[in-house]
Amino acid sequence: MEFLKPGFTREDLLRISDEDLPVLASEVRAFIVDTVRRNGGHLGSSLGVVELTIAMLRKFDPFNDRIIFDVGHQSYPYKILTDRFDKFTTLRLKDGIAGFPRRTESPADHFNTGHSSTSISAALGYAKARDLLGEKRHVIAFIGDASLINGLAFEALNYVQETNTRLIIILNDNRHSISNRVGGFSTMLARLSANTLYRRVKNSIKRHAGVRFSRPLEKFRDFMKILVKPSNMFDELGINYWGPFDGHDIRRTEQVLDLAKSYYRPVLLHFTTKKGKGLPEAEENPTKYHQVAPMGEAKGRTWSEAASEIAEELARKDSRIVCFTAAMSTGVKLEHFARDFPRRFFDVGIAESHMLTMAAGLAAGGMRPWVFIYSTFLQRAMDQLMHDIALQNLPVVLMVDRAGLAGSDGDTHQGLLDISWGRAIPNLEIYAPCDEGSLRDAMLKAAVHDGPTLIRYPRGRIPVQNLAPALNDEGIVKIHDGQEWALFAHGSSVGAILEARRLAESEGLPLPAVYEVRKVKPLNSKIIHDCAERYSVLGVMEENYMPGGLGEAVAAIIAEGNFTRPARLVRFGVPDVCVKHATQEEQRELYGLTAEDVIARCKPFLRGHEG
Repeated sequence: MEFLKPGFTREDLLRISDEDLPVLASEVRAFIVDTVRRNGGHLGSSLGVVELTIAMLRKFDPFNDRIIFDVGHQSYPYKILTDRFDKFTTLRLKDGIAGFPRRTESPADHFNTGHSSTSISAALGYAKARDLLGEKRHVIAFIGDASLINGLAFEALNYVQETNTRLIIILNDNRHSISNRVGGFSTMLARLSANTLYRRVKNSIKRHAGVRFSRPLEKFRDFMKILVKPSNMFDELGINYWGPFDGHDIRRTEQVLDLAKSYYRPVLLHFTTKKGKGLPEAEENPTKYHQVAPMGEAKGRTWSEAASEIAEELARKDSRIVCFTAAMSTGVKLEHFARDFPRRFFDVGIAESHMLTMAAGLAAGGMRPWVFIYSTFLQRAMDQLMHDIALQNLPVVLMVDRAGLAGSDGDTHQGLLDISWGRAIPNLEIYAPCDEGSLRDAMLKAAVHDGPTLIRYPRGRIPVQNLAPALNDEGIVKIHDGQEWALFAHGSSVGAILEARRLAESEGLPLPAVYEVRKVKPLNSKIIHDCAERYSVLGVMEENYMPGGLGEAVAAIIAEGNFTRPARLVRFGVPDVCVKHATQEEQRELYGLTAEDVIARCKPFLRGHEG
């Protein structure tokens, strides 16, 4: 029997019999696997919550009740079953549906997510809005075991009792994050799951009470829980803990959700699930299948692999070097470092702020910490970068992965702020290498610098050519001399301005000088000043937001230079927009970051080509 057909809606889900729900679950899994293999995306988490999502959508109305996902890695079944079945094949494609919940995409998506641990805070806000407006609806925070250990989630849990409102927290415990979860909190969840006496008492009460509890029975049950249940933080915070339950048992899950709907206090429902369920290879290797690349995506050595290998080389020579990651050891390719230097490797879990301050403490204690972090997640720890690292001028190296346009993960994952923010932070040096030679050069300099360093590099394969293997103290490398105009870029944009020079030659235009800005801060203002005097046009390209970026820095140098005839500045960067999901190439075309854009915008200002 086939249930997923064109036009499938949540109303169709409600009409499926209990006996047929496992068939629907199998169809949903197959559809997810097929789509993700073609488009790429987060696979394991979504496969693990299919039954839990089916039960939740049969007991809650997603268009009236407020279901708030955490991160959104597990939202694919929800999208399929909330009237987006027909669009799901466009997942993560340009103009298609997003890989994370988006309020503009569906009235069933109530909060934009993409970063960890926001769900409980947002749900509390929704719950209080409901109370103040006199509305009748349920509010549900759907959070994973890895997200629950983040400081933001703890802050929200600590405030639940203070709000004096009804809230349902669904804890999806699949015993994994992107990398294996870490910390004492995971041990507490395991102890709760293992207490057989508590589970027997709980099941006995449920059998005799039926689906709904009376309040006297609830009080008796709470008393019994005190006697037999392991101590846990939820009850201490005024959040009633129920569980653990099998998240793959749809019928039992629906019974638990019915109980929660009738409960008058905040409640946390602990469900255990298997990440990657239904796909044997994903069940056996959930870390590898957390996120899957699209079929046919070009293979090759990545920036992450090159950066981690160089860090290993440096660590063998300097015993003070330690490496940090926040639950992203596979994403930033630190598995080998963790294996070879186990005492010098720290995976702190999803706790970026803590990570940077701990790194600062290690640096103050005489070590040389290297922090590997995605640009988009560095946003979560900017105060610590400023307050704890930069103000003390500590030798912490930030290896900022996925800097620039990040592609199909969407607006929450673009790495477009690190330069704009970093340029405003005292003592911080910023490098933006364009190939493996310049990456190695920047890391060698960071290894001996007695202050904080930020090295940003993009997502994807690393160019192996060495345009300028060694960087002098000037920070800017001239790759080609030229006439009449000059082009500046850093990082992945250097390839585009080199291609623009080749296009200029094919069109019979004057050949531009080409400069690689490897050290973005402090910026060599003398070279910029000299070029502004020598050339009539300067083009500056970067994969960063234009406000606060390299182009703005060059503009300030020109504006303050007291030139008789200053060069005309043409800036290329990401405008003041939230970048939607698409491939990196499509995003560069959309925002004018191609060689063709350079020619089109600069050509009218060259002599003999004005028009």
